[in-house]
Amino acid sequence: MAPLVVEIGSGMGETTVEIAKADPGTDFIAIEVHGPGVGSLLKRIENEQLKNLRVIRHDAVDVMEQMIPDGALAGIHLFFPDPWPKKRHHKRRLVQAAFAALAARKLAAGGYLHAATDWPDYAKQIEEVFTSNSFFETSRSNENRPVTKFERRGVELGHEVRDLVFRRKM
Repeated sequence: MAPLVVEIGSGMGETTVEIAKADPGTDFIAIEVHGPGVGSLLKRIENEQLKNLRVIRHDAVDVMEQMIPDGALAGIHLFFPDPWPKKRHHKRRLVQAAFAALAARKLAAGGYLHAATDWPDYAKQIEEVFTSNSFFETSRSNENRPVTKFERRGVELGHEVRDLVFRRKM
């Protein structure tokens, strides 16, 4: 059985397809709620004839809670999640203590969560949430991650991109 990686918020799917093409021995599930993004990704999957990438159009937390067995994931990708930049909206950010606990349940021992953001305060929040969860330890960043559309936009605006990787303790 191939390792399974979930990507939360695959957007239009450019990066997701690149990652799946580069790692045909791993199965990927892209979770996205934006209809045009799902359509774009499905078209890319068809054009590339990818057999290791599936798409679910639904809320990521619901999918993780109801469709992913505990300990089933080798990895979770969270690239440039919605930063909800206004302070009063920070409670809407995906990465909170409850999400870290959910990720810890769904990841196999040694599995990883790789997050990337160009919002310094969100990077700090992600780091604090996962380092305060006893099931995770900080790991080395994956330098081979493809550049995303949101990343290019952030870099053009002068934002520093932070990659944060955490491993599920054994």
